[in-house]
Amino acid sequence: MGSWISMAEACSQLGVRPQTIYAYVSRGKLEVMPDPGDTRRSLYRAEDVAGLARRKQAGRKHETLATNTLFGAEPSIPTAISTFSRQRLYYRGRDAVALARTASLEEVAQLLWDSGQAADFSSATRAASPGRVAAFTALAALAATGHSTHGRMTRVLHGECQSLVGQLANAFGAQQGKQPLHLRFAQGWKQSPRAAELLRTAMVLLVDHELTSSAFAARIAASTGASLPACLLSGLTTLSGPLHGDASGRVKALFDDVERQGEDQVIAHYLSTGLPLAGFGHHLYPDGDPRAAALLALFEPADVISRFIDKATRLTGLHPNIDVALAALVAHCRLPDDAAFGMFATARSIGLLAHSLEQLSVAQVIRPRGRYVGLPPEAA
Repeated sequence: MGSWISMAEACSQLGVRPQTIYAYVSRGKLEVMPDPGDTRRSLYRAEDVAGLARRKQAGRKHETLATNTLFGAEPSIPTAISTFSRQRLYYRGRDAVALARTASLEEVAQLLWDSGQAADFSSATRAASPGRVAAFTALAALAATGHSTHGRMTRVLHGECQSLVGQLANAFGAQQGKQPLHLRFAQGWKQSPRAAELLRTAMVLLVDHELTSSAFAARIAASTGASLPACLLSGLTTLSGPLHGDASGRVKALFDDVERQGEDQVIAHYLSTGLPLAGFGHHLYPDGDPRAAALLALFEPADVISRFIDKATRLTGLHPNIDVALAALVAHCRLPDDAAFGMFATARSIGLLAHSLEQLSVAQVIRPRGRYVGLPPEAA
């Protein structure tokens, strides 16, 4: 009789109510017998209960792993494009900050796309009215008519990638021509050669950041065989959120408050209300974002912005991230209002397309499972 246990013991081991025990019995998952000492009660096979408990625990572990995988505990997709090591960002094993000292976007695209020659972004036509609307409208039209990535040679896909990046750059105000993108942006925004170097550095630092939400969105689209413009549009619409690629817009609003009210009053307001300061801190870089440090070292922001950054860092212990550096650069060079997102979107399009191309080598659609937490389904 030692292999049989009571209802109370079975419920305790499984963490369920008696109704669930009855359901297990009716499905043949749990063997039952009358209690010899009290025929009004039943006993349940201990081995069956233990097996159900093991399967339930394994299901919990799988569910926890799946949830953590989607929400940040572990990257779930293998990639050779970029990674982090000792709080540094690397593009295919090369330090991104070191690359940003000299490399052009064209050279970084060659590296991330694993192509045989530097990219050429000069073939695209200029948008009639540059800006975010023009960029997304052009991509949407291309996505609606684009060809699937399946059954096409890699060199053909590389050529389409170049055209897409070029069209984005033109939509955000880059001048047409054969020169590298950073020079064309500088010309379009009427900037000096010195400012062009700052734009180059900033955009190289923004090209990729491992498996971000926008890269994941692009890879999901790519896994279905969607066209490259559709993959890129999926990634860029995700990038456009204020908690992702448009975070520098929140920083700009913060800088506007600082210029109107002074850094002391703005910092006091945020600290007294417990509100987070946009652009400060990064969970991947607890000791400071190396991309921000590299960019801010190349120019002097306005005095009021410099004082604000220094005081905010000292009082919160949080370092400025790339969004602060990008917003400070836009203010320093007096670039157009949407220039920060334009640079981010154009540069990151190279990374998003790299992720899309890489995903093509995996012959499987990305299809996460939902964990239903709603009302129980109605009985048939």
